[in-house]
Amino acid sequence: MEQLDKTGNSLMTDFVIVVFSIFIAVVLVRTEMLTDFLTSTKELEIFGSFIAGMFFTSVFTTAPAIVTLGEIANANSIILTAVFGAFGAVIGDIIIFSFVRDRLSIHLLELVKHRGVGKRLRALIKMKYFRWFTFLAGGLIIASPFPDEIGIGLMGFTRLRLSWFVPISLVFNFIGIMVIGLIARTF
Repeated sequence: MEQLDKTGNSLMTDFVIVVFSIFIAVVLVRTEMLTDFLTSTKELEIFGSFIAGMFFTSVFTTAPAIVTLGEIANANSIILTAVFGAFGAVIGDIIIFSFVRDRLSIHLLELVKHRGVGKRLRALIKMKYFRWFTFLAGGLIIASPFPDEIGIGLMGFTRLRLSWFVPISLVFNFIGIMVIGLIARTF
């Protein structure tokens, strides 16, 4: 019972952190501070790509980051934009991944223990094919212009090690930003 109390307290703390983060993100987007900041960094090709890449990962900041990365790639090297944007995105992804893997997956597994479906779900999670599916699905979501939280959540839920996650995130973010750059050049 003590474990459940600790999980409940840390779940509430995590919930407050998430709500506060959402509030800050909404304020940044509504006041256009984020857009202004990203626009001001786009002239600095490498730094601008890195910063825009960091914002490429979150549901609340993806749209302005995509526009900024597209504009940077349109005016500069697509490859440099993708490389430094991907490094920035990895930083953002690591923050989200650490939270999901270390905190959220523990909460979900604790909840599964108390449900009748828990045995089946635990068996599914331990299957080799489930891990490969979540790995592939998570990578494709990270590569897409969709926010990374869902893909990172899939990878974090399977307890993927950080040493595996970083290169995966880097490659898939690079591919995603390259596609954005190529589309920006086309139109």
